[in-house]
Amino acid sequence: MAEKLLEIKDLHAGVEDKEILKGLNLSVNKGEVHVILGPNGSGKSTLMNIIMGHPKYQVTSGTMEFEGEDMSGLKTFERARKGLFLSFQTPEEIPGITVENMIRTAKQTITGDKVKLVPFRKELKAQMQELKMKPEYAQRYMNVGFSGGEKKRNEILQLLMLQPKLALLDETDSGLDVDAVQIVSEGVAKFHNENNSCLIITHNTRILEKLKVDKVHVLMNGQIVEEGGAELIEDINSRGFTHILDAQNEAK
Repeated sequence: MAEKLLEIKDLHAGVEDKEILKGLNLSVNKGEVHVILGPNGSGKSTLMNIIMGHPKYQVTSGTMEFEGEDMSGLKTFERARKGLFLSFQTPEEIPGITVENMIRTAKQTITGDKVKLVPFRKELKAQMQELKMKPEYAQRYMNVGFSGGEKKRNEILQLLMLQPKLALLDETDSGLDVDAVQIVSEGVAKFHNENNSCLIITHNTRILEKLKVDKVHVLMNGQIVEEGGAELIEDINSRGFTHILDAQNEAK
């Protein structure tokens, strides 16, 4: 029997008294890759932020469990310690903190163990080479002066170094050229194994080419309105979302 990692039931949530998620259900097992598709404004990024515990968003009803534990009372940093990781659409710049120090501190906080500098730097250098990042970027302030592509590679670098249980990738491939998408795709594929899971929002399905997609969810108007396997991606690519929206309207 598959081991449940994330279980969301009848989730209602929003921001500033505006309901965005309207009874959303989602289940992710360990070792799986799930993809969320949907038109702009459907609630995809809201879902990712709520899973991660962003204080801007409020859950009004429903449940969220991670490895069988209720997450409702956990702050963002506590969820990160449990094994959740969110890659942002637009990564923030953090002046005064280097890439190396940020990742090393995060790793120590998550594991509770002291991270020895020499082996850490060796691993960091190797991962940066894989992502075609210049080694001197390890000593630069986090994302300061980075191009859009460099910021996204830095997100994947953190993913590879921190090894979370569930990676939430919110349009990590947005704004990237073909070569950069390839590098990011390879990085995500390198991270994923039978002991972790990925929940991916994307408009550019090239990031999925090196991954085995287990389930695809179509999110519209704050609800999962259709689910299927990888074949659903091709259907959406060829026909868009209009036919799904029309079917939903006819059912009302």
